[in-house]
Amino acid sequence: MKKTTIILSILLTWVCIHNAFAQNKAEPIDVTELTIAKIHKAFKNKQYSSEQLVSAYLARIKQFNNKINAITTINPEAMSIAKALDEEYKKTGVLRPLHGIPLIVKDNINTKGLSTTAGALALKDFVPNKDAFVIDKLVKAGAIIIAKSNMAEWAFTPWHSVSSTHGATLNPYNLDFVPAGSSGGTGASVASNFGTIGLGTDTGNSIRGPSSHNDLVGFRTTLGLISRADIVPLNIKTDVVGPMCRTVEDATRVLEIMVGYDPNDPLTKNSAGKTPKNYQQFLKKDGLKGARIGVLRELSEANPDPEVKALFEKAILDMKAMGATIVDTLIIPDFANLRKDLWCSDFRGDLETYLAKYVKNDTVKTLEDIVRIGSKSKSAEARVIANLTSRNPDCQDAYTAPRRIAFRKAIEDQMDILKLDAIIYPTWNNKPAKANTYSEELKRVEYKGDNSQIIAPHTGQPAFSVPMGFSSGNLPAGIQFLGRMYAEPTLIKLVYSYEQGTKHRVPPPIN
Repeated sequence: MKKTTIILSILLTWVCIHNAFAQNKAEPIDVTELTIAKIHKAFKNKQYSSEQLVSAYLARIKQFNNKINAITTINPEAMSIAKALDEEYKKTGVLRPLHGIPLIVKDNINTKGLSTTAGALALKDFVPNKDAFVIDKLVKAGAIIIAKSNMAEWAFTPWHSVSSTHGATLNPYNLDFVPAGSSGGTGASVASNFGTIGLGTDTGNSIRGPSSHNDLVGFRTTLGLISRADIVPLNIKTDVVGPMCRTVEDATRVLEIMVGYDPNDPLTKNSAGKTPKNYQQFLKKDGLKGARIGVLRELSEANPDPEVKALFEKAILDMKAMGATIVDTLIIPDFANLRKDLWCSDFRGDLETYLAKYVKNDTVKTLEDIVRIGSKSKSAEARVIANLTSRNPDCQDAYTAPRRIAFRKAIEDQMDILKLDAIIYPTWNNKPAKANTYSEELKRVEYKGDNSQIIAPHTGQPAFSVPMGFSSGNLPAGIQFLGRMYAEPTLIKLVYSYEQGTKHRVPPPIN
């Protein structure tokens, strides 16, 4: 008996040593192209924990962010939050919808305990004491804010993402080019696999442009579907916040959490009765089969780069092959006039309201204070100064402005006449611009081809950008699907089918 006990003890010790050795030799987590579904499957199979996952993402940020300069702030609590979520899962056996999923947040969205600067020196020390409405919803769903991302200062420009607080973000697919703006930090971060999912804001282009330039999926949703409260405004009449992800499925999962009425954003009352609880039901691989897709040549033929044009024409052929009927006779009556002179904003009024409500700093209360504090960007500084005397407090939104309503009606009427499910055009007709070339002279040459600002910001309609391939120089391009108001279910079905049928998403070469 004694000899048997000794042998068993030796065997038990050997097993413990072997297991410990095996754990120490475990393969590191490859975070490249992970999705929410893959991560949750790994949690269930006990392949790794959320704490280990966050650690792997942080290691990747440390390894590669110095090349592209996309991250502004690392969340020091990310690991402890992940650990708490792991403990919760052990006790309950239940995963929340975004349980343990690392999230990248644009630096103009309020995050409790993390600086929110909008890329401006005036806000470099501002730390909100509560999360934005949409952040609160995502965190309650289990998402972990792993980091904040760089942006164009005050979200002023769609062309690049240069801030006074953190400098210029570069395109991870080709460091000589821009990631677009203003959500270029989120675009470059998510493309580079620094987080699983990301958030951007879009006043006219700033979700869709960076998504196009970074081979991502970007959802600009219907104005009023998602709250914009607690976000540094650029133009509250057209601002939206939405997901920027590597897959349509992940973007849909994020969207599903974000929708809902917020009394602090009155426009969300318009979404009542128009938001299905389950948006994932519309992820259909055969979603293009039988669909009718209109091609808006008035945009796609506006001096396109030949390579981008070729990608767009190939996308049309791919949709045909997937069962869609392509309607190439779409003409919006009086389109050229309807699209003119629709921009109307009150940057001073919107920003000063934000400063009073959130920043509450006697030395940063007015636009004059912003000018006094200054900027490292001449173009951003000039923009602020221009707004000192430019006030439009009577601006109306897409639900009340007669010209915006007329523009939307003209588009949706043609969609009804032709029985279209969506309208398509390239997100940008041209390739990304060279980095470090911004100037009033060069922008006319380099920064051209942006189609995103023409329709959706003004009409309030949803417009989704998804990858459609690469041009020379390893430069991504996106295709945009425009839908009717609150037609997110239809757009999800179409873009998911196109994505699954083409598989254009690939990680950048920093891997």
